[in-house]
Amino acid sequence: MDSPGTPSRAATASGRSSVIDSIRGCTLSGVRIPREDLKKKITFPEYIRLAMREAIRAQDVDSATVAQLYDAAHADGAEPPEPPEFPLIVFINSKSGGRHGPELKARLQDLMGEEQVFDLLAVKPHEFVQYGLSCLEKFASLGDSCAKETREKLRVVVAGGDGTVGWVLGCLGELNRQDRLPVPPTGIIPLGTGNDLSRSFGWGGSFPFNWKSAIKRTLDKVARGPITLLDSWHLLISTPAGEELEIPYSLKETEAVPLDEELEVEGELPEKVSCYQGVFYNYFSIGMDAQVAYGFHSLRNEKPYLAQGPISNKLIYSGYSCKQGWFFTPCSSDPGLRSLKNILRIYAKKVNSSEWEQVPVPSSVRSIVALNLPSYGSGRNPWGNLKPDYLEKRGFVEAHADDGLLEVFGFKQGWHASMVMVELISAKHITQASAIRFELRGGEWTEAYMQVDGEPWKQPMNKEFSTFVEIKRVPHHSLMVKGE
Repeated sequence: MDSPGTPSRAATASGRSSVIDSIRGCTLSGVRIPREDLKKKITFPEYIRLAMREAIRAQDVDSATVAQLYDAAHADGAEPPEPPEFPLIVFINSKSGGRHGPELKARLQDLMGEEQVFDLLAVKPHEFVQYGLSCLEKFASLGDSCAKETREKLRVVVAGGDGTVGWVLGCLGELNRQDRLPVPPTGIIPLGTGNDLSRSFGWGGSFPFNWKSAIKRTLDKVARGPITLLDSWHLLISTPAGEELEIPYSLKETEAVPLDEELEVEGELPEKVSCYQGVFYNYFSIGMDAQVAYGFHSLRNEKPYLAQGPISNKLIYSGYSCKQGWFFTPCSSDPGLRSLKNILRIYAKKVNSSEWEQVPVPSSVRSIVALNLPSYGSGRNPWGNLKPDYLEKRGFVEAHADDGLLEVFGFKQGWHASMVMVELISAKHITQASAIRFELRGGEWTEAYMQVDGEPWKQPMNKEFSTFVEIKRVPHHSLMVKGE
C-alpha cells in the first residue's frame, strides 16, 4: 500500500451511490410537490421570457422586438408584473442521458416557461450570459423591479454530465470578471457517465428511474437549497508552434501568454508558441488514463449508436482499458517509455508555501492526476481518507473542494488503479499544491495524452522544446447549490 489510510463509510458507500440514488428516486421521500405551485414559483413573467429569447436569437439586447415587449409590459394600465419566488433557468445537453435527453427536455419545459429551458445544441451558455442575462439586466437598469428581483434571485440548473456542468460554470464565471454580480448558483441533474461534480454536491450519481416525478423534487431543491463553494482552476498550455492540436471545447486557443516568471525555465524556448487556456473543476490528468479516455471518445464519436447510456459507456471504457495497455503493456514496448518520469517534470507551490519547488516524479507511475474534488471515476476517492499523523508527516492537509489546493497522485498501471478505485488502497500520493507546472519533453515519445474533466486529447511532443501545462486557482469561487 502506498499510504496509511482507511476508507470511511461514506467513501465505501460512494461506489454504490448510483444504484442507491436511483432506488431512492423511486421512494416517496419528502412531501409531494404540486406541479402548478412549483410552476408558479419558478416561472418568469411572459414578457421577460420572450424578451430574453429574442435577445439571444437576434444576438442584440437592443433589438426592436425586445423594446416592444418591455414597452407593452409597462404601458399605462398594464398590470404590474410579479417576480417569481424562485426564478430558475435550465441548460440541458439533450444528447446526454441516452434516450432520456429529449423526454427530460419536454418535461422541464412543461414545469416552467418553455423559454427558460435552453438546449445546448441550440443556445450556448456564453450566448445566454452575453444576451439573455444582459437583457434581464437592461430591464432592471430601466427601473423594472420585477426584472431586478428576478436577476438577483436567479439560479441555474444544468442537466448533463461533468463536462457540460463545467462548460456552464465557466461561462457564468465570466460574470465575476465583468463585475456583473451576483453570479447565479448552480444545481445539477446528472446525465453523464461519472457525474463526479453531481455526487460531490449531493445531486446523486445517476439519473433516477422515476425521473418524471423526481424532476419536480430536484427543481424544488435547487430553488431552496443552501449555497456552497467550489474552487475552479485556470489551465494554460504553452506548446511549440506548428503542431496541430484537437482540443476539447473547454480550452480555447489564445495569443501567446507568458509563463509564471517566478519559476525560471531551464533551457531554450522556441521562437513561437501556441497557447491554449481554459478552466476546470474536477481534474486534469496526463498519461494512460487519458489515452484510454481518448480511445473511448473517438469510438463514441465515430459510432454513437454504441454509447446509449452509462452502463454501455462503462463496458466500452473497460474494453479500451485492456486494449490500450493499461493492464497489459505490450511486450514490444520499450520499458523506458512506460513511465511518465521519462518525459515529465513537476513543479509546485506546496501547502502554505508561495515558492515554486520541483517535485520528484515516481518512477512507477503511468498516469498522474491533479484532483480538485473528493469524487473521481464515478464516485471514488483515490486520494483516500488519510489519518492525521500521515497528513502531518507528508505536509498535507485534509482535502476539500474549496481549500485552494489540488491533490496530485499517480496510478502505476491498471491493476493498481483497480485496487485504488475499489478503495482497497490509496493512489500514489505525490503532492498537494496551490499551483502546478508540468513540463513535458518528447525524446522518444512523439505524443502524450491529456484530459480535463473527462475531455481527452492527443498532445504532440517535441524533441527539442518543452510543452508546459501551468495550473493556478481562479480568484473567485464558483457557487453551487447543495442537493443533500
